[in-house]
Amino acid sequence: MWQPPRGAILVAVDGSAAALGAVRWAARDAALRNAPLALVHVVDALLPEWFEAAALADLRQRQDQRARDFVSSAIKVAEEHTGERDPVRIDSKVLRSATVPTLVGLSSGVEMVVVGYRGHGGVMAGGFLGSVSSALVYHAQCPVAVVHDKPTIGDDEPAPVLVGIDGSPASEAATAIAFEEASRRGVGLMALHAWADPRASGSRTLYQDSKWDAQLSEEEETLAERLAGWHERYPEVGIDRRIEIGDPARWLIKASERAQLIVVGSHGCSRFRGRLLGSVGAAVVARAKAPVIVARPS
Repeated sequence: MWQPPRGAILVAVDGSAAALGAVRWAARDAALRNAPLALVHVVDALLPEWFEAAALADLRQRQDQRARDFVSSAIKVAEEHTGERDPVRIDSKVLRSATVPTLVGLSSGVEMVVVGYRGHGGVMAGGFLGSVSSALVYHAQCPVAVVHDKPTIGDDEPAPVLVGIDGSPASEAATAIAFEEASRRGVGLMALHAWADPRASGSRTLYQDSKWDAQLSEEEETLAERLAGWHERYPEVGIDRRIEIGDPARWLIKASERAQLIVVGSHGCSRFRGRLLGSVGAAVVARAKAPVIVARPS
């Protein structure tokens, strides 16, 4: 089966406005990375056995033509957004197979998969992510970027990259991606650590000042420790440290209004939510005002 170039940015296209938005974002990111861009449309080959041969041939012909149109439109958009000085290599392919397993398989050899928030692949329960996007967020073998149709801030504006930090291994992977993206884009990093404590309930008045100050100092020290090595590695990236009290998803979504990109881990260690994705991560992907990278393990 066809394989995209190693280290490529892979975009799943389906002709939707969401997919073309993903292509625009991916083309710019590929240009910043000097990485190839791979555009793929998968025609789902699963058809009922009772389909007559003539009808099947006609359907496949129409599917193939539509697929070529989808890819051609995506190539045109990509070429408009990769830059003229150092044009990005663009590979494209139409595949006939089961959509989700095929894209998950292709993700093993690429740098990142980029999808639109909601394309033509149906909507998962809850009415948020499209079915293909959701499957990749949970099962891809590399980081996955989910791009909303109309982000509040463009990725060419000097807004910071936002990352949620909770001290988990997945959070560490997200931090690595966030620093790389901030350095590549020449912007600062907003590092947000949400201190979720039921005794606080968002109000300092429930604590004695001495207990509050001690806990706050501990949280600040934890955040500083998590950032120390990365700051030494990327000294050019300015860091805006934020410590908030309450639901991490709520604070990340609020902060996303001032960010050009958000990075979250695929799992976390929230004391109340358990898994970052499925609670915090899923909420951020669904409601953030900027593209979101889910730092899945490679």
